Amino acid sequence: MGVLNLTPDSFSDGGRFLYPEKAVEHALHLVREGADLLDLGAESTRPGAEPVSEDEEWRRLEPVLLLLAGKTTVPLSIDTTKPKIARCALAAGAHIINDVSGLADSQMADVVRTFGAGLILMHRRGNPKTMQSLTHYEDTVAEILKELRAGIDRALQAGIVREQLVIDPGLGFAKDAGQNIEILRELGQFHSLGLPVLLGPSRKSFIGKVTGREIGDREYGTAAVAGYAVTKGVHILRVHDVGAARDAVRITRAIQGASHVRSL
Repeated sequence: MGVLNLTPDSFSDGGRFLYPEKAVEHALHLVREGADLLDLGAESTRPGAEPVSEDEEWRRLEPVLLLLAGKTTVPLSIDTTKPKIARCALAAGAHIINDVSGLADSQMADVVRTFGAGLILMHRRGNPKTMQSLTHYEDTVAEILKELRAGIDRALQAGIVREQLVIDPGLGFAKDAGQNIEILRELGQFHSLGLPVLLGPSRKSFIGKVTGREIGDREYGTAAVAGYAVTKGVHILRVHDVGAARDAVRITRAIQGASHVRSL
C-alpha cells in the first residue's frame, strides 16, 4: 500500500504533493514501483497535528481522487476519520476507508456498510493532540487486541461483514518506541483476530530511535521491518518507499521458499 499525503503538515512528506497534478504523478510512480493499493490522506494524523474542517479535507482530496480514479485500476483507500469525507470519497470512486480512530464515530460504519467498502480498523487511543500522553499499558499487546476486538464488534453490529475488515495495530499511535518494538516482536498474536493484518512502519520515529536516522533517511529501516513483517504473516504493508519495501518482501519470500518468485 503506497502512501500519498495531500497535506502541508504530515510528519515525513508534508507539502510535497499539494498540487493535484504532482500528487497524481507521484501516485502513478508508486504504482509503477509495485503498489497494489494507494492510501490517500488529506488530514495529518501525526502526533500534535491540528485538525482540519471537512471542507478543507475534501478540497485537498477531491481533485486528486477524481484524477486517479480515471488513471489507475489500483484500489484507492482513503485515510479519514470523518463519515462525510468517507461518503464523498466512496461515491467518487474510492474502495476502502482507512479509519485510524477505529470507528470512534459510529456513523462511519453506516457509510462503509452502505457502500460495501473495505474498512481498515487501526488501534489508537485519543487523537493526534492527546495520543502520546496515552501510552500506559499494563500489557501492551493484550490491551491493543482487546481494543481492536471492540472495534471489530462495533463494525459487525453495524452490519459490516468480516470479509470487509482489515486490522492495524497502529504503530506510533499512542505507543512509545519500546511498545512499537514489542508489537513487532509479537505480531503473530494479531492473527488471533481472524482478519488480515496491515502494518504501517514507514519512517516512524521508533526506526529513528533504533538507527539514529532522520525522517527522510529511514527507507532502509522501513524495508527491514517490511521483510520481517512478512515472516510474521502480515498481509499489507503501508509504506512511502514502495520499491524498497517491495524488494525486501520479494527477497524474504524467496528465502522462505515461495514458489513463482518472479510473479510476487
